[in-house]
Amino acid sequence: MWIAYAFGSALFAGVTSILAKIGIRNVDSNLATALRTWVVLFFSWLMVFIVGSQDTITDLNGKSLLFLVLSGLTTGASWICYFRALQLGSVNKVVPVDKSSNVLTMILAFIFLSERITWIMLVGMVVIAIGTYMMIQKNKAEKAAPAEHKSWLVYACLSAVFAALTSILGKIGIENVESNLGTAIRTIVVLIMAWLIVFMQKKQGEMKRIDRKSWLYIALSGLATGLSWLCFYKALQDGPASVVVPIDKLSVLLTVLFALVFLKEKLSVKSTIGLLLLTAGTLALLIKM
Repeated sequence: MWIAYAFGSALFAGVTSILAKIGIRNVDSNLATALRTWVVLFFSWLMVFIVGSQDTITDLNGKSLLFLVLSGLTTGASWICYFRALQLGSVNKVVPVDKSSNVLTMILAFIFLSERITWIMLVGMVVIAIGTYMMIQKNKAEKAAPAEHKSWLVYACLSAVFAALTSILGKIGIENVESNLGTAIRTIVVLIMAWLIVFMQKKQGEMKRIDRKSWLYIALSGLATGLSWLCFYKALQDGPASVVVPIDKLSVLLTVLFALVFLKEKLSVKSTIGLLLLTAGTLALLIKM
């Protein structure tokens, strides 16, 4: 059953990227992150009360709470970097870099969780790296266009690093915690972190300038994120991180498809080959030999 949750996480994660890209076009990325986190918080706690896990909050031990807070902090950092990268660069370039975090996650799972890495998985990691590199290369039309701000790549790489840390910390944190409750607790940490940054940057006054369309897409992206989280951490609780994370990262396929349909972002031949390699490498990580 955890496999179904992992694929559900990938589906909603793919939708999130497109909704967020549209929603933050005319909104500061940190402010948008803070606003959409309210939606995730509401949805995650709603699920806690639906499944009745609120009564188990008193059973939390210090270790679980510590790692849930740490995973919340890394999640917040990953979100802030990711949505800033989306604002500066195209979806088809940002998402592959972010989703390559599964390679780092597997390395960390091997080091800290003693999860086995096979030779076929090592091959998959190399293929993912090659595919990601090909996808972020400029095509002829992009080379002829005005120079693109390179900072999107820095933010996308940081997003990947923090996402990998989130998976490991989250896996440890929810070992003895109901997954919906774990998600809800982490969301509180993300919310506090996001709003601290907004107030430090004095961006809260920009809320009154957000148009209705942006509000709608920010809210929808928050809802999609909430659904993705609930599926992901349920899968992570029941299944191995080295399998759950690669399945979740297959959302890159849906994201690229949605970007083509809704954002009119086209793939070059090189990018298409890179996407195929990225997908093949991700699927290779699921092979147990």
